[in-house]
Amino acid sequence: MEELDKRDGERVEAGGVLRRLGELIVKNRVLLVVLACLFVFLILLMHVLGGEIMRIDTAAYALIVERLRADWLTPIMESFSALASPVVLIAMLFMIAAFAPGRRPGWCCALNLVLVSLLNVGIKALVQRPRPEGFRLVAETGFSFPSGHSMAAMAFFGLAVWLVWHYERDRHKRAVLTCAFGFLILMIGISRIYLGVHYASDVLGGFCAALIWLAFYTRIAVPLFLEPHDGALEARHG
Repeated sequence: MEELDKRDGERVEAGGVLRRLGELIVKNRVLLVVLACLFVFLILLMHVLGGEIMRIDTAAYALIVERLRADWLTPIMESFSALASPVVLIAMLFMIAAFAPGRRPGWCCALNLVLVSLLNVGIKALVQRPRPEGFRLVAETGFSFPSGHSMAAMAFFGLAVWLVWHYERDRHKRAVLTCAFGFLILMIGISRIYLGVHYASDVLGGFCAALIWLAFYTRIAVPLFLEPHDGALEARHG
């Protein structure tokens, strides 16, 4: 009997430890994402600076370039890639400024895009990785790591996801919009590999760098543009 009580006590204690661990992970989820992205980015950077073509690059080339390329698919991929071009992003900024709720959402998204673009240019200038050669479908200039389109897509549409989760009251719409923006981010990254202007490591590095950037931007800069105590901001918690 005592042994059974002891086992029950151990189970309860183990359950309590797991529950506290889960609460700790949830509470620090942003920090964990930042640390994971930083770890991946540094690993990629180490290999890039060593002049290596990584396994992820050769695997992505074999799958996306050699197997997926087709005449009917190329215009689609070019369209996805164009979603992260300056002209399209500026047009979207005007739409956000005109229709998004909150104080100065357009300025909030514009500053985010400008600063992340400058960050991308700075990293590229330091790393100076040449672009892939021999299988490009479009002409591009400049260095390769990290992908500017991928960083811009993650920063722009990632901030859009943040805004949706803080402003949209309908849970179903939040989920649908989050999946839609996530799909766009993924396809923009894939399109850059498909078009032959980036390695997969460039795209992954761009995503990681932008996620780290967003963690700081949404914590430091966003509250300066948006009402922190607006009722809409608390919609998801209501």
